[in-house]
Amino acid sequence: MTVRVVLADDQQLIRTALRMVIADIEDMEVVGEAANGEEAVALAGQLRPDVVVMDIRMPGMDGIEATRRITAAAAGPGSESRIVVLTTFDDDDYVYGALRAGASGFLVKDMGLDDIIAAIRVVAAGDALIAPGVTRRLIRDFTASRPELARVQRELKGITEREREVLTLVGTGLSNTEIAERLFISVATAKTYLTRLLSKLDARDRVQLVIIAYEAGLVSVNR
Repeated sequence: MTVRVVLADDQQLIRTALRMVIADIEDMEVVGEAANGEEAVALAGQLRPDVVVMDIRMPGMDGIEATRRITAAAAGPGSESRIVVLTTFDDDDYVYGALRAGASGFLVKDMGLDDIIAAIRVVAAGDALIAPGVTRRLIRDFTASRPELARVQRELKGITEREREVLTLVGTGLSNTEIAERLFISVATAKTYLTRLLSKLDARDRVQLVIIAYEAGLVSVNR
């Protein structure tokens, strides 16, 4: 299956570089380009790409608002365009805003192009990019914007003890491979547990599972 990508960035150079790299990949294609948020929203609605690579700082509508509108307009499973946001770790407020808006990935513009392509694949496959090094910062800011979480914990129903263990490890930012190693299970089994958690907890992706793990008290910002 070909991964259909829309590139949204006000820098022509960035779009050109990504388009040239993707052009040499057999199972991936750029189906549209946008120079601002308004264009990105319009293209997502018209083309229904698998992934939108979204810059944050753009003239007019920024990437956070565009992400919010694209994810809110999703008609249902299988029709949602998933968002990979381009940002820098120095701009934490933008990263956290994108998370709340529904982004499934966070990339920095000085990453290698191969890494960006790999990230697009991960998000297109239904997973999310959330690096262990920024997981605690993401949770800290998210919960700061929702102070009620300090008083009321989310109750987890319908998951097994093993699934709870996996959710806890997801919440600390571990990858499927790291979870498999920690629990002495295969990577395929770890993926199966993750799939079950996404379904049982009605979570869109790994990013939401991280937040749920915090809300349930399984992890904390100081862990």
